[in-house]
Amino acid sequence: MKVHEQSALPSYSFEVFPPKRDGDKKQIYETLEAIAVHNPDFISVTFGAAGSDCGKETLDMCTHIKDNLGIRPLMHLTCVGADTQSISHTFDAMEEKGISSTLLMRGDKKEGASDAEQFSDFRYAKDLIDYAVKNRDFSIGAACYPEGHIESSSLTQDLMHLRDKVKSGVDFLITQFFFDNDKFYHFKEQARSIDIDVPIYAGIMPVLNKSQIKKMVALSGASLPPKFVRILDNYEFNPEALQDAGIAYASEQIIDLLSSGVDGIHLYVMNKPEVARRVTENIASIVKELKERPKIA
Repeated sequence: MKVHEQSALPSYSFEVFPPKRDGDKKQIYETLEAIAVHNPDFISVTFGAAGSDCGKETLDMCTHIKDNLGIRPLMHLTCVGADTQSISHTFDAMEEKGISSTLLMRGDKKEGASDAEQFSDFRYAKDLIDYAVKNRDFSIGAACYPEGHIESSSLTQDLMHLRDKVKSGVDFLITQFFFDNDKFYHFKEQARSIDIDVPIYAGIMPVLNKSQIKKMVALSGASLPPKFVRILDNYEFNPEALQDAGIAYASEQIIDLLSSGVDGIHLYVMNKPEVARRVTENIASIVKELKERPKIA
């Protein structure tokens, strides 16, 4: 089954990343085993850090998720460093392994490298999407940015580009992480107003340490609401308290989103099973209520 072929209930999914070149592969597979017990609708695997054998590792992890854990995998692919031959080879390998869903993105630019050094046949995510739609039968996802991509001049411009991607054949969208639900609601309303009608899954990242979030916010452009900033400032020197507060904040975000009819929740677990467990437990009663709610004919 492909990622977008699911029930009317909101989806619940996790995202993990491959180990770095010298990383502990055993640990990531233990992480996958641990988070699989929460029965997510799918687990996505990022394309890994630049310079690592990330394509093979991502494929191996997705294969393990599908064959050994019985969960749908979502394999990320990026334009950076890719050409038609390498992408076609990867698509062949995915089909051979029975992996039918992929998230296609431009990918993060390498610092200090020119566009000519980073991009070959695919300059933008839409180029990769067009190629996939023309040549394969995958469920295709794309990234979106509730506050606009950091390189776009405005949210309106970014939404126009997003509509082009969706019209090319995107089946679902996953947002960059955000900390202000009102930003997401505004984005979703604007997207629907211009006929972006595919499911939009809300990406949620629990904060675990201040320096990590500050760095990621600088790269993504996500804004920090006052309530969130107070959490960072009050608990930055108490790792345990900050983790508790961060998980509670993310859980509150998710409960609000579920109560507002979100299409799905995509949890960035940062390869930490404890994050997946605690957030899942915090929202368990909400999910149970949604499942038991009488269907309206």
